[in-house]
Amino acid sequence: METILDSKIGLIAGNGQLPVIWAKNAKENGIEVISISLSADNKKDLKKYCSKVYDFGPGEIEKISKILISENIKQLGFIGKVHKGLILRRPKFDAKAIELLKQAKRLNDDAVMLLAVSELEKIGITVIDQTIFIKNLMVPTGVLGKHKPTKEQEEDAKYGFWVAKAMGQVDIGQTVVIKDKMVMAVEAIEGTDRCIERGAKIASKGAVIVKTAKPSQDTRFDVPAFGLDTLKTMKKYKASVIAVEAGKTIIVDQQKTIDYANSNNIVVIAL
Repeated sequence: METILDSKIGLIAGNGQLPVIWAKNAKENGIEVISISLSADNKKDLKKYCSKVYDFGPGEIEKISKILISENIKQLGFIGKVHKGLILRRPKFDAKAIELLKQAKRLNDDAVMLLAVSELEKIGITVIDQTIFIKNLMVPTGVLGKHKPTKEQEEDAKYGFWVAKAMGQVDIGQTVVIKDKMVMAVEAIEGTDRCIERGAKIASKGAVIVKTAKPSQDTRFDVPAFGLDTLKTMKKYKASVIAVEAGKTIIVDQQKTIDYANSNNIVVIAL
């Protein structure tokens, strides 16, 4: 059933350009966006498309809740990476954030986000599908650039797809690095690009990167994405192929990303 959107919605914005694209597309659809910025890297750009941008840390749950209530926000989107390593670095968590973390049996991504969604629902806020304003960035099935995979690369991609789905089932990560039907690395807390670095170094050259959605992907807060930075990491460590899940993966700044792949002999394929 299609979501009927309010004329004003909230945005919890993590790192990168995806929150900016989301806010821009929302504004173009006649919606006022109130943003809670969790990252300094895109705050300036968010101000172009949001009527207000508030600046908080991920652990300031009480302040964020008060702002959302004062702005009369009833619908809220989450988009952009907030690195889970923050928990290890012990940033400033308020009492509510500490209480939520103590409630979690595990601190995997889904568990933490579902607790956040539950708390928002208690104050009358519904978390909407984060893809609602960026469906045009979803990749179609097939080869997305001018370079096609070899038979061996296709086999590695299919094997990696199976491995990535298995890892996603237990919410460890969404990315794996494969070489010659062997697993070089599995994404954990370090994130996609550091996983590629680790695995591609072991592979020496010619690694195949595979990124999929989790079997029980919750599109309110978790959609696989990659962009130019990922391909630059691949080039640096001589990885040859990135294979992603068609219809469930976002490419940030698609044209620049595909042009870079074409110029650097990188295969981009959606399975």
